[in-house]
Amino acid sequence: MIRVGIDTGGTFTDFVFYDGKNVQTYKVPSLPSNPSKAILKGLKDGLGEGIRNIEIVHGTTVATNALLERKGAKVALITTKGFEDVIEIGRQNRGKLYDLFWEPREPLIKRELRFGVNERTNFQGKVIKNVRLADVKKISSKLKKLKVGGIAISFLHSYANPKNEERVEYLLKPLGIPISISSRILPEFREYERTSTTVANCYLLPRVKSYMDELSKKLYESRLFIMQSSGGVVSPIQAGEEPVRLLFSGPAGGVVGGFKIAETIGHKKVITYDMGGTSTDVALYDGALRFTTETYIDGIPIKVPMVDVMSIGAGGGSIAYIDPGGALNVGPMSAGADPGPACYGKALNATVTDANVVLRRINPRWFLGGRMEIFPEKSRAALVRLSEKLKLSIIQLAEGIIKIANSNMERALRVISIGRGFDPREFALISFGGAGGLHACELALGLGIQTVIFPREPGTLSALGMLMADSFKDYSLTTFLAGEKPNLKAIERSFRVLEDKARKDLPGEQLRFERFFDARYKRQSHEITIPYSRDFIRIFHQAHKRMYGYCKHESDIEIVTLRVRAKIEKEKIELPRLSTTPKEVESKKEKLFYREKEIGVHSYRRHDFFPGFTFSGPALILESTSTLFITPDFWCEVDEWGNIMARV
Repeated sequence: MIRVGIDTGGTFTDFVFYDGKNVQTYKVPSLPSNPSKAILKGLKDGLGEGIRNIEIVHGTTVATNALLERKGAKVALITTKGFEDVIEIGRQNRGKLYDLFWEPREPLIKRELRFGVNERTNFQGKVIKNVRLADVKKISSKLKKLKVGGIAISFLHSYANPKNEERVEYLLKPLGIPISISSRILPEFREYERTSTTVANCYLLPRVKSYMDELSKKLYESRLFIMQSSGGVVSPIQAGEEPVRLLFSGPAGGVVGGFKIAETIGHKKVITYDMGGTSTDVALYDGALRFTTETYIDGIPIKVPMVDVMSIGAGGGSIAYIDPGGALNVGPMSAGADPGPACYGKALNATVTDANVVLRRINPRWFLGGRMEIFPEKSRAALVRLSEKLKLSIIQLAEGIIKIANSNMERALRVISIGRGFDPREFALISFGGAGGLHACELALGLGIQTVIFPREPGTLSALGMLMADSFKDYSLTTFLAGEKPNLKAIERSFRVLEDKARKDLPGEQLRFERFFDARYKRQSHEITIPYSRDFIRIFHQAHKRMYGYCKHESDIEIVTLRVRAKIEKEKIELPRLSTTPKEVESKKEKLFYREKEIGVHSYRRHDFFPGFTFSGPALILESTSTLFITPDFWCEVDEWGNIMARV
């Protein structure tokens, strides 16, 4: 059976075809208005008419775009009376502390669509006040008139006892409107984050479910799976029911792919750096994938397990402009796939890609392996317009665009490493994405990183990572327990409750469970998620010291939330090795601009490389999905899998 990984990005849709032995890659421009068209085109180009009896793993941006563009459903919120405004009040934190003109984003649900029910459950799970049928009937009649497309239900302490939420869900089901209840989406404490996540799920549900249904119909003869933000895959049905778990679907594939490559070549510490056409995603791997349950997207807190990845608006398509202060700036606005950078021939705005074209770091005859024509004169014209306003030479402007883009990406790399208590100098940087190879060496030098890893076909690594991902589902349960030996039995019982729930949800599957928990020192207000073991107290102290610079051995530890990952391991993909037969590696001498000077470089075609081949920078490496720029500071060697190991 042929397996296909598909990553829909903002600029390109990437394909990886795996027949059990060989890996083939392909890219087509994305169609944001109808992503499935680009998917079908790529499948037909790669497989002809044989789009049947194949397995597809798809990473999608449909949920992310709907949330960022505010193009979700008209949703109503039903909550405990008196707490209707929780999603608007939030934590009362200012997004920008010193910006006098800052205003919070509008909540996903307007005030007139929030309804309070006179009910109450306490934190121990005891129902103090039951839901009254008359109250729900009143709300039901209002919802009919308002013609809402979804209903989110979130009651206080429903994580401890979902009875009242389930009662309201049962009474409103005859309306035929999609319903999301917080005790199913996120059975954890903190009503603001739980309500916000449930609302976001309901807001996205109609659009994502429609996309999943459409894609399933078009690919009905194939087995289709969807990548989650947590790095695992689920069925389209599950994805359609809980779309809030897909918000980092594409970036998660890249992190999994980078992690698998690091594992294969024996690197236990890597930072993944994925620069595409629209955004850059960075993550850290310290012997295991790192996860988080606290993420904000466009000011909206989302509290579901996801790969700890940071995304910023910096990509090849990021637009350069003059800000209100008269300074040059880059991004986060992107030219996307259409019209794209100026060199595509449709736009006038200068982008990071255009700057690289002007600096001759991109060969116009080898864009997408020569399959796509670009127009260098259009890039030059776009930069000339800006350079005249800024009174800079075109080369100074192009270098300035690259420096600003690099500065933005370096800041993200520092947040994911130094900001998490890790020294980036102890890590290798694994670079991928269509644009990543042009910037990785300069970023590594800025961070003091000694090794940069360039995998084969870096422009499609996220799609490859999707084929490497396991299938799993996450479960959680809030339970306030002191981290003491007498409570070990209670902790074990609670873990088993979650594991039994997984067996019920996934009958007949061979499941492997991974256990985690959120813990904190007593009287702290935020937790750290760590793997569970009998030695969890020592592990917690170590994790706290690394993250915050201190630990308190004398303080009591409180376990707040237990987490279980039910894993169904899939057939593994073996990374293909390069042929060991030495070839003649041809190189051409070319000239490009680096640090505002014209320098000579060797230009290679990557498919000529063989294991053990060495070369040094400055060099350009041309391949079908990307171009790599090796700065003069690096010496490179090709390993047995075809990875280029660049070392200072």
